[in-house]
Amino acid sequence: MNQIPVQDVTPDKNKTGNKDLYADRKHIYVKDARGLFKKLRTISSAIMLVMFYTFSWLQWDGRQAVLFDLPNRQFHVFGFTFWPQDFMLLSWLLIILAFTLFFVTVFAGRLWCGYSCPQFVWTWLFIYAEKWTEGDRNKRIRLDKAPWNKEKILRKTAKHALWLTIATTSAIAFVGYFSPIRELIPDILSWELGPWETWWLGFLSVATYANAGWLREQVCIYMCPYARFQSVMFDQDTLIISYDAARGENRGKRKKSADYKAMGLGDCIDCKNCVHVCPVGIDIRDGLQYECVACGACIDACDDIMERTGYPKGLIRYTTEHQLNGNKTHIMRPRLIGYFAALIIMSIAFGYTILSRVPLELDIIRDRGQLFVETPNGLIENSYMLKIANKSQKDQTYQLSIDGLEGLKLIGNPVINVETGALEDYPIRLQIDPRYLDKANYTIHFTLVSKNDENITIVQENRFIGPAPRR
Repeated sequence: MNQIPVQDVTPDKNKTGNKDLYADRKHIYVKDARGLFKKLRTISSAIMLVMFYTFSWLQWDGRQAVLFDLPNRQFHVFGFTFWPQDFMLLSWLLIILAFTLFFVTVFAGRLWCGYSCPQFVWTWLFIYAEKWTEGDRNKRIRLDKAPWNKEKILRKTAKHALWLTIATTSAIAFVGYFSPIRELIPDILSWELGPWETWWLGFLSVATYANAGWLREQVCIYMCPYARFQSVMFDQDTLIISYDAARGENRGKRKKSADYKAMGLGDCIDCKNCVHVCPVGIDIRDGLQYECVACGACIDACDDIMERTGYPKGLIRYTTEHQLNGNKTHIMRPRLIGYFAALIIMSIAFGYTILSRVPLELDIIRDRGQLFVETPNGLIENSYMLKIANKSQKDQTYQLSIDGLEGLKLIGNPVINVETGALEDYPIRLQIDPRYLDKANYTIHFTLVSKNDENITIVQENRFIGPAPRR
């Protein structure tokens, strides 16, 4: 399957055409563009921001609905509690998310970057704050070129104060998923924070302020690995943002009433609006580039210009290489079907595992110091240590029973109380009359049933060791 070559057309190049790695960074003044794709970005960003800022405040059965309690090694996600032993579930989830990214990228390019990536969600938020305090693109350019005066100081101060406010509240919201948010806020107000909370609040505030306020597109271009390997997943049927060169060339200015076709011009009036609205500062007319985050801002800007000049929209649009070349786009193709099938199968299996998961864990450890003990009254005894983890949201009382070997007796209390989220070590002894033994090794089963909820049941297999039978 052919891959689309990703062109390297970073604006700063030396005279030989090679990229100058030591060129000074040129600040990008992003122009606001209104249209369909801005609405989609706004909706997706709003959903993510609302989820991020509110989920830590939700309550579930008297506790924080989403809380990653690292000191107690418990991870609460609404009605589920996960332990470090559930690490495989996290690995499974990450694999599903990776396949989702692969599927979406093969189908429609970098939708994740343009609409869901936290780096760009916060970057757009900071850009809006910049526009609100300093004005639109042209005003910001004039302000930066102007000498320092009262207005410039006030506007710059307001911008950075707003940036720091957003960065600080973002850090508080993030730390609130690891330290209960309803306790964290009063601790901040009363200056009673612990050392690790203070460190992370400071670090995340500075990181958010720097990444979204100053570095911005540099993170996507130079730090994000996705920008480097995305082209491997593209093919000629991948939906990408493209400039229709056949329709747009030759570029050039013209009067609205002029017969531009007779002048040898295409539909592109070379207004450079598509460049001015791009948050990474590229010119989409130079072809597909790895810097492009597929936000659709250039489409909105170009469609607006086309509408004003009376030309058909779609000079820049979501399309495929096949469609640009006049061929038919193949939506259903083997790689896309393969990713989709794998994604569906894994998602169903993961969902079933989560929903059918028993919030109880039982580990049985035999006494390895001795295989068995013969008691003074002639019985054969084995010792075990039960490690019982109550992963439910309530205190539980469990009933323990043993089966698999006739005549086997449990020495100790078969009723075990375990608090919610606790890990209980419970020693037991099993004894049997040797006349019931005709071999040295038996398989037995330990059954633990909750008296509070019969659906919480677990059965574990282990061994009972006795003396070798006499010949």
